[in-house]
Amino acid sequence: MRKILFTFSVLAFISCKKEEEKKESLYPEKQISAEEKQLQLGQEIFDGKGMCYSCHKPEQKVIGPSIVEIAQIYKDKGADIKLFLQEKSDPIVDPKQYPVMKTNFAITKTFSDEELKAVEAYFYSHLK
Repeated sequence: MRKILFTFSVLAFISCKKEEEKKESLYPEKQISAEEKQLQLGQEIFDGKGMCYSCHKPEQKVIGPSIVEIAQIYKDKGADIKLFLQEKSDPIVDPKQYPVMKTNFAITKTFSDEELKAVEAYFYSHLK
């Protein structure tokens, strides 16, 4: 009787283990590229702690210029969005709006280099 119980216990254990292995292979974790991660971070900052969304929309001017307009002008002029967000370069998109944007530099100056690059990549992603 003990041999039978032991045999069933071993079989049950083995069958559970095989089922567990199958579940892992049926649902592989999606791998995302470094570029996708950077764009996700850029959007998180834009919509989150950067509060950029309150003045900038992808394709329409609200308070500030649209994301597309900003990205296109910076691309055409070979300028650096990161430097502007650190208040290390002059405004080139809509200089008369500069006083409104200036209040946000307290936030954007706290961004790390990685975060600044991510925000810049997020802006440029709207040109594709």
